[in-house]
Amino acid sequence: MNVKTYEVQLPETRELDILDLTEIVEEKLDKSGLQEGFVLLFLPGSTGALTTMEYEPGLKKDIPEALERLFPRDIYYHHEETWHDGNGHSHVRASFLGPALVIPFKNGQLLLGTWQQPVFIELDNKPRRRKLIIQVWGI
Repeated sequence: MNVKTYEVQLPETRELDILDLTEIVEEKLDKSGLQEGFVLLFLPGSTGALTTMEYEPGLKKDIPEALERLFPRDIYYHHEETWHDGNGHSHVRASFLGPALVIPFKNGQLLLGTWQQPVFIELDNKPRRRKLIIQVWGI
């Protein structure tokens, strides 16, 4: 088993921006030279998230609206007692979505569904520049 690790600087994002990571991940997979295994994506930090979705205009609106319904920004969060930074909702959203994603690959190709793309969702209430860790594990 071989492991290749890459760090990628993402462009600056604002709250509820959604970035399609497919091209970045495919580029690192190709660079690894591995043919079969897993790609691990990890986002250091506690106010961003990784998931998969169909990256299309309707869902790019639906996901933020759903997050607002599930975890409203204008209710009380105990996190505010500690830091007073107004992003308690950001931490709760990120905790539920999660900071990591694993995608299998075979013959040097990601095994994603036809309409499935790995994405990063910015959840913090201030602009951020994020680092994405990509580990390719395989043979």
